[in-house]
Amino acid sequence: MAVLTQEQTTTGTAGSPPPGGVRRPRRYTTDQVPLGSLLLRLLGGLVVLVVFLLPYLIMFFGSVKTKAEIRSVDPTYFPREWHWDNYLTMWSTPETPLLQNLVSTLVISLCATLLVLAVALPAAYYTARFRFRGRLVFLFLVIVTQMVQPAVLTSGLFREFIAVGILDTWLAMILVNAAFNLSFAVWIMHSFFAGIPKEVDEAAQLDGAGTFAVLTRINLPLVWPGIVTAVVFTFVASWNEFAASLVLLTTAGNQPLSVALTKFVGQYETSWHYVFGVSIVAIVPVVLLFMAIEKRLVGGLVAGSVK
Repeated sequence: MAVLTQEQTTTGTAGSPPPGGVRRPRRYTTDQVPLGSLLLRLLGGLVVLVVFLLPYLIMFFGSVKTKAEIRSVDPTYFPREWHWDNYLTMWSTPETPLLQNLVSTLVISLCATLLVLAVALPAAYYTARFRFRGRLVFLFLVIVTQMVQPAVLTSGLFREFIAVGILDTWLAMILVNAAFNLSFAVWIMHSFFAGIPKEVDEAAQLDGAGTFAVLTRINLPLVWPGIVTAVVFTFVASWNEFAASLVLLTTAGNQPLSVALTKFVGQYETSWHYVFGVSIVAIVPVVLLFMAIEKRLVGGLVAGSVK
């Protein structure tokens, strides 16, 4: 009879799971990764970081230079003198009232995002939970609107808003941005609502919850990643919208930052230090928004990819 060593009696024979359970999968730590492979990964990550950050660094360095230094025949990446006062003087330039433009951009983007949520949430819930005649046609028409950009319809929208009497107002741009981002929000939240079992709604209804309570108290906490994804994409699209704003908003104070930025680009001369400065200011709110909801946004983008 073979004699087992103490190690074999406690862990089992070689190649077989230990008695009383299944062998646990082997875990690898960073200590087990070869040093060369780790250095290559770090180098690759550093290269990607530099490639993505380099344009923003150039913009930042340009925003603290003088106009003459930017247009110099012997330009440098780093400023010879740091002119932080550019970030103060650009707000009082005669070309455009930047403070009013910033307020206009915030109001239009926030209101358009709230309007999209108010309409897309019940629409996505109803199309995901109920079967009705013309449902597929409705969903097809919703996605078709995503194929048309506001720039194509600016002339028609211009005439329509003149007839309604809301041309050159925030309301006009709120409606335009909400309309052209509504389809994406409906589709992405429709997929999230469809992924929730109907038994969840039925259990809540048995407990006496109405349709509105089932939507707000039961389903909304389960589809937060989808809501966050829709909010981010709607807000960013409204924040960066340019073509429709250029045509529909004629008053300088009502225009968003995307349009106000072009006022520093003239036919014979361009104030590049102000262009870079306004660009840096314009991307700060978007960066802060992504930092605040990064985890939920990633969860919304990859939802459904793993079964």
